[in-house]
Amino acid sequence: MNELPQQLVNGLLLGSMYGLVAIGYTMVYGIVQLINFAHGEIFMTGGFGALTVWLMLPSGTTMWVALPLMIIGAIIVATTIAVGAERFAYRPLRTAPRLAPLITAIGLSLALQQAVWAWYPGAKSSLTFPEIPGGPFHLGSVTIQTGDVFLLIAAPISMAVLGYFVMKTRTGRGMQATAQDPDTAKLMGVNTDRIIVVAFALGAAFAAIGAVAYGLKYGEVNFRMGFLLGLKAFTAAVLGGIGNIYGAMIGGLVLGIAETMATAFIADVPGMQQLGGQAWADVWAFVLLILVLLFRPQGLLGERVADRA
Repeated sequence: MNELPQQLVNGLLLGSMYGLVAIGYTMVYGIVQLINFAHGEIFMTGGFGALTVWLMLPSGTTMWVALPLMIIGAIIVATTIAVGAERFAYRPLRTAPRLAPLITAIGLSLALQQAVWAWYPGAKSSLTFPEIPGGPFHLGSVTIQTGDVFLLIAAPISMAVLGYFVMKTRTGRGMQATAQDPDTAKLMGVNTDRIIVVAFALGAAFAAIGAVAYGLKYGEVNFRMGFLLGLKAFTAAVLGGIGNIYGAMIGGLVLGIAETMATAFIADVPGMQQLGGQAWADVWAFVLLILVLLFRPQGLLGERVADRA
């Protein structure tokens, strides 16, 4: 049990990354009732956007100068693709049966993967992502890697900014109104098309920040990185209560801790030695999703509501 504090911190860090990506799923679903399965690939393109900025900077640029520019580059790429997807792939299908935009999202996901694989130089294999110099840092028995420091700072700041935006700004209140009843919101003068675009853009911006965190944590990016992490972020959104932005982050934290704990300690349970280790991490994440869907399908912070007409 000496590992427990370290594993808790590892789980919180991993969960923060899941939560940042899960916000995009939950915001879009809360407003247009669409599960955007291309969101994982939007996360992936943000990582490549950040890497592109790094490669374009003059040799010798310090990471402290480069990192803000990389974040901006990641956000620009991810939000551009997300807004384009909303305008040309999803908006024409807004009144179509729900299966049509779902299939479109899956197709867009595969298209983005293949586009990066085919056209980004060197993307057929993993590409090295720059690291923040210094560290690791030790707090008692807990070790925090340098790349994780970004997550420690970015996740709470991102949530605070999002909370302020949604609760205090005119656009944020318009998002709440549109999520509750888009037809009434439109009658009250809310430009629902603009609100939906903002939701896609905000979700993509948080995914881009998560992508930079991923690159700093693992030291690489690749064209497949968004698929599995996107599924886990969706699991986090469902776990927290899809449509609830705070639930998305809480669901991410719970999923990250559960995955880390299962990976680290389940092999110590008698008779379950073969079920531990990193190879089973993804399995336990989806076992948690199945349990949530069975026993609390509305999620931790969600409420049972009737389907919107």
